[in-house]
Amino acid sequence: MNLSQRDIQAFLALASQKNFTRAASLCHLSQPAFSALIRALETTVGLRLFERSTRHVLLTPEGEQFLLSAQRIAAEFAACEKAMRATAQLVQGRVAVALLPSLAAGWLPPVLRSFAGQHPGVQLQVFDVLSEPCIAAVANGDADFALAAIRADTPDLRAEPFCSDRFHLVCPANHPLAALDEVQLPDLAAWPFVHLARHSSVRQYLDAAFFPQTMQTLVEVEQLATVMGLVKAGLGISVVPALTLFHFAQPGLVTRPLHLPGMDRQIYLVRRREPQLSVAAQALYQLMQQKRPDFSHIA
Repeated sequence: MNLSQRDIQAFLALASQKNFTRAASLCHLSQPAFSALIRALETTVGLRLFERSTRHVLLTPEGEQFLLSAQRIAAEFAACEKAMRATAQLVQGRVAVALLPSLAAGWLPPVLRSFAGQHPGVQLQVFDVLSEPCIAAVANGDADFALAAIRADTPDLRAEPFCSDRFHLVCPANHPLAALDEVQLPDLAAWPFVHLARHSSVRQYLDAAFFPQTMQTLVEVEQLATVMGLVKAGLGISVVPALTLFHFAQPGLVTRPLHLPGMDRQIYLVRRREPQLSVAAQALYQLMQQKRPDFSHIA
């Protein structure tokens, strides 16, 4: 059965007005056109829905039964229209983003505050995970897009450069390296080193930069907060990207830029090629591009 919203509206108008002229006016149709629409509706359902006389228009028993369904369908149409209008106007919706913990903790909160202030009805979900889980979250549909240190260009995913950050030494303020005007890679080899875990993008960049040199690894840890605590306690030094420097703005710690040619860490914005982003996800996607991290002020 092929019923349109117009059919339902016409039926409900005639059922309430019990008069073709008034019902036609409510539907913004001429009376002949409205009468033809009702006849076509009755033909479609295969039942006579109205009893017509010169004085009255009444629902048949079958029309009474159809009325209940028509009212439900009309309510569903109205709810659907309201929901789609709300989604289009970003009154409601849902966005899920996956990104590196360093971005999630430092750069992301002001961006989400701005987005939530503009679109308070949109639900937000954040996966603060390393690069490989970020890519997996996009690939399996858990996240709309991701910021990761992996260029995931595949038949299903596309990646575009988002930002890059340079590496910095972090050490106690009284450490001999803190007194150097310019820190080079060989300067680090003599000191106990606090490493991030081998599966982190930071560690992979550093291993590539130091090869074939060996380092005096004191310990490997998972969390930047742990790196900060160990370095602050004087147990060793470390190297971290600019995106993470907020962790190390602590009394007793200093950071120094490292000059590692070609070793800027590239962050990519990764999304699925199909389907298109939802209206809400597209809005956050554009806002994040507008508010890319800027490290030009960091020496």
